[in-house]
Amino acid sequence: MSKKYIKNTRQQSIIFDSGDFESELEVSPATDNDPEFVTNPDTPLTSKPTPATTTDGALRFISFGSGSSGNCAYIGSETAGILIDAGVDAKKVFDTLALNGISPDMVKGVCLTHDHGDHVRYVYQISRRYRHIRIYCTPRTLNGILRRHNISRRIKDYHEAIFKEIPFTLAGMTLTAFEVSHDGSDNSGFLIEYAENKFVVATDMGYITDRADFYMKQANYLMIESNYDDTMLTNGPYKEYLKARIRDTKGHLDNKVAAQFVADNYTPELRYVFLCHLSHDNNTPDVAVGEMRNALENRGVTVGKGENTLSDRAKDVQVVALPRFDPSMWYVLRRRNSI
Repeated sequence: MSKKYIKNTRQQSIIFDSGDFESELEVSPATDNDPEFVTNPDTPLTSKPTPATTTDGALRFISFGSGSSGNCAYIGSETAGILIDAGVDAKKVFDTLALNGISPDMVKGVCLTHDHGDHVRYVYQISRRYRHIRIYCTPRTLNGILRRHNISRRIKDYHEAIFKEIPFTLAGMTLTAFEVSHDGSDNSGFLIEYAENKFVVATDMGYITDRADFYMKQANYLMIESNYDDTMLTNGPYKEYLKARIRDTKGHLDNKVAAQFVADNYTPELRYVFLCHLSHDNNTPDVAVGEMRNALENRGVTVGKGENTLSDRAKDVQVVALPRFDPSMWYVLRRRNSI
């Protein structure tokens, strides 16, 4: 299998940041078609954004759902953050954020990995409701959304164009999109840098491209697709054409491939591995975590469950399968040498 190589040129950063859209923070009027959003009643939606400044140096992370039924996660600092994808019901997302002290005005944007419905289903609804929350994706991804989905062309009013390998700043963090191999119109992973932390999102990919390899190796926290167990897929109910699509180089990532990559490239700088986009029919959390654990332990790496127990803290790396339908734990991610 040949790898797809992309020239990595030095590019000037794009700067968007928390103060860019203060004039647009007034919430657009609700219509009869709008769902009811439950947010923190003590935080008015028209208040100005909290400044995104470095405080304790830690990243906050939560997944609201991961899989073909819907994908969305929040990553941020103590004061501001972003959503990665918007395929989970928006009410569920903002209710869960409110329970963890995050108000809508602390969310500065939605960064889209690609144009499939399980990643973009609620993105226009979110930006229309909270007009300061812009949509960050490549132009080809936006065009793919318009082509694939029955969605208002006014989504363009909320779009901020990003380009692969060109860093941009948002919510006090530096983000870099990079190429991954999938059958969307244009497909991105993200390197997210804050203080001394590097969080890498690499979901929906048929194999690990050269550029994905480059960025994933930098991660202190890696959210990597572990979609299917090949034996379960072979013996499962899917039609042969669908099995072939999943196994294709523009399909999804096998548990063994994800596990071998992480084990082969493990360094003590890697603290968490979040397994995402697990198949409902061709995988289980125990199977995916077991494959990753075995690969790492065969390299002499000790593996915790990410439960923040004393036993886990003594382990080299934490491995967690993100829930398919439900919110995950709320993680505060801090490097070992951080204060």
